[in-house]
Amino acid sequence: MNGATVYSEAAEQVQVAGVSFAHLSIETGHFYMKSLLDGEEKIRAHFQRVARLVDLHTAEAKAEYGPSARVSTCFLIDDYFGSNTNPTEVLDKVLGIAEQCGLRIDYLAREAGCWETPLYVDGRLTGQQIPLAEMVASWVVAEPLKQTTGRRPPDVESGWLCNGRRSSEHDSEQAMQVTEAYRRPEEFARREHTIFLDIEMWNTLINKDGEEHTRWSCPFLASIWQLLRLGMVRYEGRAVVEPQPPGERWPASWWEMPSVIKLNPQAAPFEAYRALSILPREYLKIEHAVQTILDHIVIDQEVLAKAIKRADGEGISIPREVTGRLSHMFVDEVAKRPRADGA
Repeated sequence: MNGATVYSEAAEQVQVAGVSFAHLSIETGHFYMKSLLDGEEKIRAHFQRVARLVDLHTAEAKAEYGPSARVSTCFLIDDYFGSNTNPTEVLDKVLGIAEQCGLRIDYLAREAGCWETPLYVDGRLTGQQIPLAEMVASWVVAEPLKQTTGRRPPDVESGWLCNGRRSSEHDSEQAMQVTEAYRRPEEFARREHTIFLDIEMWNTLINKDGEEHTRWSCPFLASIWQLLRLGMVRYEGRAVVEPQPPGERWPASWWEMPSVIKLNPQAAPFEAYRALSILPREYLKIEHAVQTILDHIVIDQEVLAKAIKRADGEGISIPREVTGRLSHMFVDEVAKRPRADGA
């Protein structure tokens, strides 16, 4: 990754576009590509429970915002780490099971679209790719270490981010010295005890031709996904997400698909004031990392101000911290097994 690249949405350079917001966006699940290919039981069990939870949270939104509350649903496909799969095979299975379970999916999104996404202008494809992951990476700011001047380059430049100070065994400023006593890792925002988290956001791989390329981690791509759902990303002032209608058939390759597809023409907006993710329990560690990354991302102030002003016009107060607008529900894998007599 080119650490010198900086992306800005400064008001004096570009006019920042506003976006429409739903009251609530519900992510209906996320599965590793292996799970999407391995039969239907796991997907079906998850969707059966999520369908009921979507109804519950939709009713709750209507109780809070009125009968015309805007609630949209979405599903993220793991194509960044499973790009060599068949879109038709995967999507027909996922959407078919969702329909059987009575689960409405308004928007279908590709995880690779959180790395690079095609630029649309007024619904027309420009042929330009937005380097989304690289752009958001330039917004990550690590917390300065206590009792330091800040002159030492932050570890975030190497693709790592932590929520505090690493132990003395991993402290590079002590590498050439003899440490008198072991210093434990420290969480800066701890309460009574430390919960220390060290996150790999990206690494550098070298291909067979000796060329370097950046491989983005699942937590970092998921962080971008949540920023998109909350309407907090612009590129040269433009909104990044412009959901496209599905074609007559799925393409042969994931790269031929838009980053976000609007399956339901009557759906509420993709971006929302609040975002809820209902995920399998195996994603708990990922989303812990996502929360930490989001806490270290500097959001463009005009983008944020537009969202706050729009919400205020609807009598809604949203916090400046994006993590204050994001909720999670983790679903376990306990399921009722059908009896032998079919009951």
